[in-house]
Amino acid sequence: MIRGFIAFSILLIAIVSCTKIETPDVVDYGPIDKKIIQDYLKVHDDTTAQSTTSGLYYIIQKPGGSAHPVINSTVTVNYNGYLVDGNPFDASKAPYTNKLYNLISGWQEGLQLIGAGGKMQLFIPSALGYGSAAIGSIPAHSVLIFDIELVSFK
Repeated sequence: MIRGFIAFSILLIAIVSCTKIETPDVVDYGPIDKKIIQDYLKVHDDTTAQSTTSGLYYIIQKPGGSAHPVINSTVTVNYNGYLVDGNPFDASKAPYTNKLYNLISGWQEGLQLIGAGGKMQLFIPSALGYGSAAIGSIPAHSVLIFDIELVSFK
């Protein structure tokens, strides 16, 4: 009887371990976000935007000083953030200061492209923003747009 139970258990384990467990499809938002950004730029007739290999799009409106912040820099910025539908979700009421490495990946990458006094617009795909997390009025998987002035850094 014990041998039968052991044989049955081994057979059951073998069957279960060979069964494919269905998992929900994982969506790659990279191409979706890229199209959203490109469509936004087309509608706004902006051909000056450049992109990086990570998928970040940016427009440098004023390059600022020749020295640029690095990931360990403390940056002070003025900014406005909004979604591609034009709805604002955040803005600095006074200059905002933080370590660059504490900010979203899109800012970490983008702010290193300008110097103090520089101004830029960032078009941040969701993977470089908040990803699958909904933050306040920002829905999950949102492309973010920021107008940023780099006041200073150290």
